[in-house]
Amino acid sequence: MKRRSLLLGTAVGLVAPAVLAPTAPALGATRPAPAWGTAPVPHSTRPTVPRRNLAARLTTLPAQTKQVIVVGSTSYTTTYATLEAYVKVRGRWQPASASLPARIGSKGFSDNHVEGVPTTPTGVYSIGPTMYGIAANPGVRYPYHRLVSGDWWNENPASAQYNSFQHTSTNPGGASEALWTEVPAYTHFAVITYNMVPNVAKPVPNAGSGIFLHQFSTSAGNATAGCVSLSHDNLVDVLSWLDPTLSPRIVLSPYAQLGRY
Repeated sequence: MKRRSLLLGTAVGLVAPAVLAPTAPALGATRPAPAWGTAPVPHSTRPTVPRRNLAARLTTLPAQTKQVIVVGSTSYTTTYATLEAYVKVRGRWQPASASLPARIGSKGFSDNHVEGVPTTPTGVYSIGPTMYGIAANPGVRYPYHRLVSGDWWNENPASAQYNSFQHTSTNPGGASEALWTEVPAYTHFAVITYNMVPNVAKPVPNAGSGIFLHQFSTSAGNATAGCVSLSHDNLVDVLSWLDPTLSPRIVLSPYAQLGRY
């Protein structure tokens, strides 16, 4: 969605979150990776987490899913959200992170997101098969593409390549994004598969495009055009933790509606 981060002023009330104490560095990582693995978190490094277990309320996740990210908010209209990561250990969901401050669309969540409206679509989605970024790979477990000039996200509903990555010398049209120019939002990002395979067989024209998990565009955090955004360090921790072999999912919803997922 064009203009990923809408600069609507500073975000009041965002505080530095508590995160897991780092352990051994992940393969290829340039900074320590959080202890967000497939084993229980040792008591001495367990973060401060909400007493509620949001993942335990989810009933529609695929059986093979062993990692889930829940992005929740107190209402449909707020632009402030939290991101919490969970890992399934011996058949039970356990928290893998503290509650991390996040921002969503400038018009909040929507059950009926459409192209050009700055809402974040509710639902359960996969993480796209490739992660991207203007900067070098920070140590993610997914294939990573470092963006170059000519890398676009096609957001033209009239195009046969609508809602997909394209490398082309010409603008695909519509509200398509020149990904390599979106600094700092696209320092690194993951694709949320809204209106994409496997959630739909083929993108539906005008149903919305370019929903990513990316970095804040301001140091204080700001509402987006429909994406989910985090601080740089929190984003890198999350992207590095996600493991494609564990079939991760991301759930986007106001807290009151989580039970339907």
